[in-house]
Amino acid sequence: QVQLVESGGGLVQPGGSLRLSCAASGSISGINAMGWDRQAPGKQREWVATIVSGGSTNYADSVKGRFTISRDNAKNTVYLQMNSLKPEDTAVYYCYANRVGIYLWGQGTQVTVSS
Repeated sequence: QVQLVESGGGLVQPGGSLRLSCAASGSISGINAMGWDRQAPGKQREWVATIVSGGSTNYADSVKGRFTISRDNAKNTVYLQMNSLKPEDTAVYYCYANRVGIYLWGQGTQVTVSS
């Protein structure tokens, strides 16, 4: 079993920044990619960013240039640095891991961008 615990969400003003963290524990061997999805109220869940085991990253067009995904292998933690936040970034952000083809998600952390 893999456990994913997100943290770092909160309320921020438009133009502000937040950094989300996702700590993985348990049977983490075999994880070949981690990333973030988000779900806004009344909308479908959408993919945000991915980082694969080789270090390559990919981003949704809506966040490219504003969000940065990174990882600390020693801490088994993935981060999502979010800058220039917009009200439309308001959502519950979910960390996910792809382990031997199986996707697992954390419980989510709320991000609210509002003045």
